[in-house]
Amino acid sequence: MKRAGLFGVPRVRPWSWQAFLLGFGVVAASAAIQGICVALGAKLYFAAFLPSLFVLGIVAGAPAAVFAALLTVPLVWWAFIPPFFEFMPLTSANADSINLFCLLAVLLIGLADLCRETMAIISRGGLKPSGESAATNSQ
Repeated sequence: MKRAGLFGVPRVRPWSWQAFLLGFGVVAASAAIQGICVALGAKLYFAAFLPSLFVLGIVAGAPAAVFAALLTVPLVWWAFIPPFFEFMPLTSANADSINLFCLLAVLLIGLADLCRETMAIISRGGLKPSGESAATNSQ
């Protein structure tokens, strides 16, 4: 029986420079996709970044995904929130968009970390039953 995995996608060690470089590359690719969406008239500022954060969290771990999320906020503020390519004070609607992105990013990164740990447990052969449990310990 075949073990669960990422279908041949290599996983990167968390806290490595490769993980953070991958995070930077994912943000750059998401920014290009978001630029196309904005050019077509979309007003969802963080639409392309959320799925990529989840995939990055699974592949490279939570630290790289948090780095990418922290890099995303000033990038979107500067490049995609009008007026484009300048930092201006945020309106309340724009601040709410950033707050919602932060909330969703925390939830997605947490879920990705849980998925990553679950896949690691499954690839090791699952949870092994111990000889005694705490409930049957006779002290």
